[in-house]
Amino acid sequence: MRSLTRRAFLAAALTVTVAACASNKYRPLNQQEQTTLLVRNDNFLEHNIYLVQGGQRIRLGTARSNTTTKFVIPSQYVFGVTALQFLADPIGGTRTPISDQISVSPGDEVQLIIPPMS
Repeated sequence: MRSLTRRAFLAAALTVTVAACASNKYRPLNQQEQTTLLVRNDNFLEHNIYLVQGGQRIRLGTARSNTTTKFVIPSQYVFGVTALQFLADPIGGTRTPISDQISVSPGDEVQLIIPPMS
């Protein structure tokens, strides 16, 4: 009788443990928050968006014309407070504007607005 009760208790405990492991509510302690770039492209040209750090260009993606696009900045480029710049390369255009340096922390959302052509 005691063995049967112990088995039932172990089976119930295992079920609760498996259900708790399947939950995705909590992040591991070593994982940092996502840092994002929100690009509002008011231009009729699409732009390739790059992160510029230390003279290196890291492509984040394409901002479609007259839309707002959200990009995730790779976590290896944001550690503590980090100074970043962004470059918007117009597809079919001749100018390539670059932003000023912006101080960014993990979990921040940076906004970049590409104005219409004048």
